[in-house]
Amino acid sequence: MNRARQTSTARRRPARRRPAGILSFAILALTLPFGAGATVVVQEGLVSWYGHNFHGRPTASGEIFDATAMTMAHPTLPLGTHVKVTNPGNGRSIVLRVNDRGPFVGSRIADLSQAAAAYLGILRRGIARLRIEVLASPD
Repeated sequence: MNRARQTSTARRRPARRRPAGILSFAILALTLPFGAGATVVVQEGLVSWYGHNFHGRPTASGEIFDATAMTMAHPTLPLGTHVKVTNPGNGRSIVLRVNDRGPFVGSRIADLSQAAAAYLGILRRGIARLRIEVLASPD
């Protein structure tokens, strides 16, 4: 019995740790020359998408998720923020509205609706490195 315990604990993998100095994305805040306090937040990193599994369910903003709408989930941007998302791989850009929270995978910076992912050309791969620029915030 003691031997079985040793075997089972020996098979466990140690917790995965990331080096403290490595970031999976970069955030850059720039102050624009027009408007007092006007700030554009630019974020680059891995973005994924979500669709039919969540279609018809409530989002963090209270509205019902529509996989065909041009919306996205972001962990920190205020709900209602409009952002420009660009795929540098094919040059496509789209304006989306933040209406949900997520993603809940540590290395990703946002989740797009299925329609937005299709337009940007990441539907098949499921994940891509994209650029997010804040255009308008409800604050």
